[in-house]
Amino acid sequence: MVEVLSPSDRLADTDSKMLEWIDNCVPLAWLINGDTRTVSIYRAGLPPEIQTGVLSVRGEGSVGGFTLDLLDIWAGL
Repeated sequence: MVEVLSPSDRLADTDSKMLEWIDNCVPLAWLINGDTRTVSIYRAGLPPEIQTGVLSVRGEGSVGGFTLDLLDIWAGL
């Protein structure tokens, strides 16, 4: 699952939603924050991994082999 934080979103609320997805058996979720150019990676049983200044993120598990290119997202901000 991918969520892009919009200007009207509150980070705490969106973080809670991401954790709810993980609790409901979503194996991998990415939260993209354009203001800070960070990607928070959520996985079951682990704290979110926060990556800053990355140009892409790679899928794992059932979406292994998929790469999300962030260049267009960063360029649109």
